[in-house]
Amino acid sequence: MTAEAEEFRALYTAHYAAVLRYAWRRAGAEAAPDIAGEVFTAVWQRLDQVPRSHPLPWLYAIARNVVATYHRARERAEQLTTQSALTHATSARDVGIQVTEQDAVRKGWAALSENDRELLALIGWEGLSITQAAAALGCSPAACSVRLHRARARLRRRLTQHPATTDHGKETLTCA
Repeated sequence: MTAEAEEFRALYTAHYAAVLRYAWRRAGAEAAPDIAGEVFTAVWQRLDQVPRSHPLPWLYAIARNVVATYHRARERAEQLTTQSALTHATSARDVGIQVTEQDAVRKGWAALSENDRELLALIGWEGLSITQAAAALGCSPAACSVRLHRARARLRRRLTQHPATTDHGKETLTCA
């Protein structure tokens, strides 16, 4: 066995239990062995940096970083799980309701004048600002702003005149 391996073995034997307890108190019994293993993997990679006289505080500093990384990874995983559940819940809506809503929007859109549709599309779909849309339409930004307000109101009216409904007669489509 090499001198490095002997040094690591002595360090591991002397301090593994303390590092494991540290990890257990901060991350729980399930994660503690993995965290302790990561700590000693880092120790092996940086064996030349281990303080010879009092290595335990240095080991705790490494363990602290590994525990912090563990908690960040858990938080990310929980966020992804929550996002996935929300996406699934949203996409799992009744297909009939989705079709009815889409049909109501199409009918409301078709009932608008070409000018209203163009203005709403420039702002909503193309992402233009009022000033940019005004330049595209050949009018002033003030006139464009008034036209946009009116076009939105007309669309809102069209959507509320013939809202999508469920089997229970509840309105399911709203327009802000």
